Amino acid sequence: MLELALLVTALMFGGTTLYSFGFAAFVFTALPAETAGPLIRRAFPYFYLFVLATSAVAAILLIGRDPISSAFMGVIAVTTVFARQVLMPAINAATDSGDKSRFKRLHTLSVVITLAHICCAAFVIIRLAGQS
Repeated sequence: MLELALLVTALMFGGTTLYSFGFAAFVFTALPAETAGPLIRRAFPYFYLFVLATSAVAAILLIGRDPISSAFMGVIAVTTVFARQVLMPAINAATDSGDKSRFKRLHTLSVVITLAHICCAAFVIIRLAGQS
């Protein structure tokens, strides 16, 4: 189970990193803003489902083996629900209403949460690798 938890956590880490620093950045440099924005908006709900699913599975797999790592992955899952269900709609509403100041604050919070997810997953990977 430890190896499977390590793989699932690594999948979450890699997928989140690739989406955040690869896909999203690429879309905004490769496409005009009027195309890139709606594309990213449509992709984000699936991104959050991916993060939620992988972090929740890892948390469950780790409960009996490493409660600390399980807690970290559980926190990722819970904060992803917040990001998907509360923060993302608020960001979209700010964009739609043209409230650039609110958008900037909410988007910054979203970025901070995603970076925290990446850091937490890295911590868990390093921790689990030391137990293998």
